[in-house]
Parts: sequence; structure tokens; C-alpha cells
Amino acid sequence: MENSKHEYWNDPQPVQQDNKKLAAGLLAIILAPFGIHKFLLGYTTEGIIWLVMSLFTCGMLTGILGIIEGIIYLTKSDQEFYNTYQLNKKGWF
Repeated sequence: MENSKHEYWNDPQPVQQDNKKLAAGLLAIILAPFGIHKFLLGYTTEGIIWLVMSLFTCGMLTGILGIIEGIIYLTKSDQEFYNTYQLNKKGWF
């Protein structure tokens, strides 16, 4: 008899339901100069630094860095993203 509930017997660490990979990646690419992706992930200090850098560079530097960071976020596996940026709180790249 097949159990209708998905069991994780073969996956010791299932991807958490609160994975913010897609949202953070898209925000990093689309709204890069504003650093919204940093605030979404809970990095308030890094977000404020991002905004200050954006003011001093007129958004040019943070725009480029945001696109790079967004691509990095989106190319990681869901589990790797969750472990790196949500669980271990790696604030920069």
C-alpha cells in the first residue's frame, strides 16, 4: 500500500519550505541597486551597506554586483542555497 504523504526516508535533509532562492535571485537582478535581496534574506547590515554604496556610485557598482549575485543565487541548488545563505548566513557572495 502506497503512502500518500511524501516520505523523506531517502533524503536526510529535505529542502526547507521557506527557501527564498528564487525571490532573492530575481530581486538581486531586477532591483540590484536597492539591495532588497539582502533585506529579504535577513542581512540588514549588509543591506544598509549596499544602499550606501549605491548612493556613492549612483547605483552603477551595486547594479553590476546585484546581477552577479543574482546569477550566483539562481545557479546554486536549492539545498546549497538554503545551507549557505539562510542557514549559515553568508552575507557576501
